[in-house]
This record gives sequence, structure tokens and C-alpha cells, in this order.
Amino acid sequence: MINFKEEIINILNENIEGLNKDEIERMVEIPPDYKMGDFAFPVFSLAKIYRKNPAIIAEELAKKIESKYFAKIENKNAYLNFFIDKDILAEEVLKETIDKKENFGKSTIGRGKNVCVEYSSTNIAKPFHIGHIRSTVIGDSIKRIYQFLGYNTIAINHLGDYGTQFGMLIYAYKKWGDKKKIEENPIDELLKLYVKVNTLAEEDKEVKEECRYWFKELENQNPEAVEIWKWFKEVSLKEFNRVYKMLDIEFDSYNGESFYSDKMPALIEDLRNRNILEESQGAEVINLDEYDLPPAIVVKSDGTTIYLTRDLAAAKYRHENYKPFRSIYVVGSQQSLHFKQLKAALKKAGFDWYDEIIHVAFGMVSLEDGTLSTRKGKVVYLEDVLNRAIEKVREILDQREEKTSRKIENKEELAEIVGIGAIKFQELFNQRIKDYVFNWDKTLSFEGESGPYVQYVYARISSLLEKGEFSLDKKFDFSLLQGQEEVDILRNLYNFTDVVIDAHNKFEPYIITRYIVELAKNFNKFYTQRPILVDDELTKNTRLLLCYSVKNVIRQGLDLLGIKAPEKM
Repeated sequence: MINFKEEIINILNENIEGLNKDEIERMVEIPPDYKMGDFAFPVFSLAKIYRKNPAIIAEELAKKIESKYFAKIENKNAYLNFFIDKDILAEEVLKETIDKKENFGKSTIGRGKNVCVEYSSTNIAKPFHIGHIRSTVIGDSIKRIYQFLGYNTIAINHLGDYGTQFGMLIYAYKKWGDKKKIEENPIDELLKLYVKVNTLAEEDKEVKEECRYWFKELENQNPEAVEIWKWFKEVSLKEFNRVYKMLDIEFDSYNGESFYSDKMPALIEDLRNRNILEESQGAEVINLDEYDLPPAIVVKSDGTTIYLTRDLAAAKYRHENYKPFRSIYVVGSQQSLHFKQLKAALKKAGFDWYDEIIHVAFGMVSLEDGTLSTRKGKVVYLEDVLNRAIEKVREILDQREEKTSRKIENKEELAEIVGIGAIKFQELFNQRIKDYVFNWDKTLSFEGESGPYVQYVYARISSLLEKGEFSLDKKFDFSLLQGQEEVDILRNLYNFTDVVIDAHNKFEPYIITRYIVELAKNFNKFYTQRPILVDDELTKNTRLLLCYSVKNVIRQGLDLLGIKAPEKM
């Protein structure tokens, strides 16, 4: 497609003194309302160069500039507003649709670049709870966005599968564990053991020492300890993978903390050789005063390592083995200091690739009433939330069947697609850094800004295309799409790739979520204002082509969010 923004930059570069192309590019804006143009350029910065009032400069430039791609270029409040020619816009978007089909909007800007995305990172033997949804869903969406733009992505689930808690669990299992019970209900039973041994260890020093002993035995590769630990991982992952399957989320690597345990001695020795480790009360630390950060502890006074040590080893391993353009960590905002220390420690150590480390932080999610009916007790399991969403959608579909006296095909599958999609959509509708309160009614609404609403629009378009016997082989007349409703859609479609790139630059899936809601709303306006299945074949085919393009982009948008698009609802 024609790059209209590039055209504007070239035009302005030819007609403006004192600014280079890069400066002009940074200044070109997309107005919040199409009434203000498709693009806008503020001229305030030119006042010093031309020694004139900005409004006068804008007026003079508006009269001077000409381009076949723009129907008009007007001056308004010291802005140059550019309005794309409707005929050219329609032709560009719809020819691209015919050419690219389902791949409309895809880009290759990331070709040849590897990107590591670490997300979810559940803890072995602990619940996969509602708090994990943010990292899991945001991370998966970021991975999908990067893939869409041509990057080679490596999805990493950095499992919490190491540390003193495993010494406690091994001791507890040997003392009170029931293998059969654990295999039947792994997480609940292991959590009970963990709570029990924790309480006891606080009161009994001998128990505490026994727990430390078993973790040390695990570190020393005691066969019994290793076997029990591996089994804990196996039964936990079985549980976790059931939830990941429901969410349609996959990983390329499950290398967790334990994977780096044998890589830390070499890392520590390397840091010593670089002369950046300092002694502090028996511990070895990296002083980060020059970065206004507290010291990074690498080796504790008892000779053991901490989470940061393992993250340093992981960063080094990923750099050497994946050679990433970016190494993205989707981890809660509470860990911001940790990642500042990680990055600063790498920089001070002389690793010139430290800048590839990117912490994508996010806020907290809470339940509106603070309660959720669950068999799990105090912990709200993510699986229970997903199942409840499916159940609620099933109830809605049952009511619809009763009201219309029409049986819904594949009702169970549809309830799952819509229910889980609704949870994901609600999660990704908010800026990631903001805390938000989960609301059932809003999440599952088939109207307004929700997942079911967008999915319903998609299904409606699928039905229209089927009824209209749409085919790309038919004849079209792009000039027939001149109505405001049609132009608004064409503008939406044209901006799709830029929207995805913006989401990629800012690590913000919500940009895509808001975009497809706007596109769905604009389609509904078009649907109510313009009859589509009309008698005139050329008009019908052309309007159906617009529908087809909208369908492809909604499907692509939902896929970038990790949400399925049902053909019927």
C-alpha cells in the first residue's frame, strides 16, 4: 500500500526549511478525530525559523502544498491537516485485501531478529491462581505481536522450581505425604504439605534444619531428593498444562531456576575475574551506587545464591544461545527494582548487550467482590475462573435457545471460545501498568467494549459473506464506497499495521484491543446504515469485499490477543 505518512514527510521536507526528514517524521501526528484529518502536522516549531505567527505559516504552507493523494490539506489552529483522497484510500486498502487475503496487515520489520519473551513463570507445587493471568496473557499477546511482525520468538516459562521451599516439601512428603492423593490432586495436596511444614518449621528448629538438609541434598544431587523433586515438577506441570491448553498458550522452553544451578559457579567466577564483586558482611555483592541503586547480592554470606544470581546466569545463557534482539521479561511492577539491578549489574560487568533486557511491568488484578465460589479455599485458582466464565456463557446461550426456539450448533465449544476469550479480552483491554478490578457482567456482555461483542461482530460478518456467496473472483467497484461509515472503516483498516507496530513499540496489547473494538463499532454503524445484500450485484460484491476485509482484520486482531474467532454465534 501507499505509505501516506511517508508521502507527507517528503512533501513537507521539500517545502520546509530548518527541519530534516527525521524531525518532520517525529512531528507528524494521527489526530484523535478523523474530522481533523488522517494526519496532522503542528507548525509551532517553525515560528522561530520563519519569524512568523504559526497560524500564518500553516496557511501559507496549505496553499503551497499539492499532492494527488490528498483530497484537501487545510490549516486549522496552526496545524496542517491532511485528508486522504477517498477513492485512493478505498483502492489501496481493498487491492491489498485481495492480494494479501488473510495475511492483510502483516509486516516483516522483524525478519532475522530473535526475541525472547519470558512470561507466566508459575511456581512448581503451588497454585496456578488468578494473579498469574496478567503475566500469562500479556506475555502471550506480546509474543504473538512480535511473530506477526516477522520476528522469530522464543517463548520462555521460567518455572519457579528451585530454592529452599523444595527442601521443605521433600521433608514434608517423606514425613506425611501420600503419593496416591498427590497424583489425584497434586497442587492442593502439595500446598497442604507446604503450609503444614512451614508452620511447624517456625516453631521447631530441628524441623527447620531437616528442611535445610534436604535442600542441600537436592543441590548435591542426592538421588532420592532429585527423584522426589522431579516428580513434584512432573505432576505440577501436568496440572499447569491443562490450564495452558484452555488458554491456547504454548511455550518453547520450560527452563526454570533449576536449569541455571550448574551455570552459576562459572558466572560467579567470571564476575570475580571482572573485579566487580565486593565483600560486604561476608557476602559478595555488586556495588551499584553509580546507578543510584542498592547493591546486587550475588553470593550470600552462607555461600548460597539468590534469585538475582540465577537471573544473571539466565540472561547470559539466553544471550549466548538465542542471540536476541530483545529479551523481554513480563513480570509484575513489584519487581521493577530487581530488573533495574539486573540490567545495571550486567552493564557494570561489561556485558555490552545489557540493553537487550526489557522489563515489561504490569499492575494487579483483583476480584470485584473479593470472593469467588471455589473448591480451593482461600486461593482463587485460574482454572476455576475460566470454568466459571464458560459456565456463565453456557447459561446465556441456553437462555438464547429458549427465547428463539433455535438450537445453537456446537454450544459447548462456543461457550468455551466465548468464555475464555472474554476473560482474556477483559484482561487485555486495560493498560498493563494499571491495576484493575475484574467485573463479571462487563466481561461477559455481548454489547459494548467486550470480547463477546467483537466475536459476535465477526460471526455476523461470516454469516453475511456466506449468505451473499462472496468470492474474490467477482467484480468490484471501489468508487462505490464513499459513505462516511465506509470511509471510517477504510481508515481503520489502513491503520492496522501501524497499530500493531505501535503495540510492539510500547509492549501494549491493549492498543490492539481498543482498535478492534473501534473497528467492530464502525462496522456495526455501516451495517445499520448501508444495506449489504442488495439486488445490484456490483454494489453487493463491493460492500461484501469491505466486510471480508473487516473480518480478516478482526480475526488477526483477536489472534494477536490469543482469542479465537467463532464463525457462528
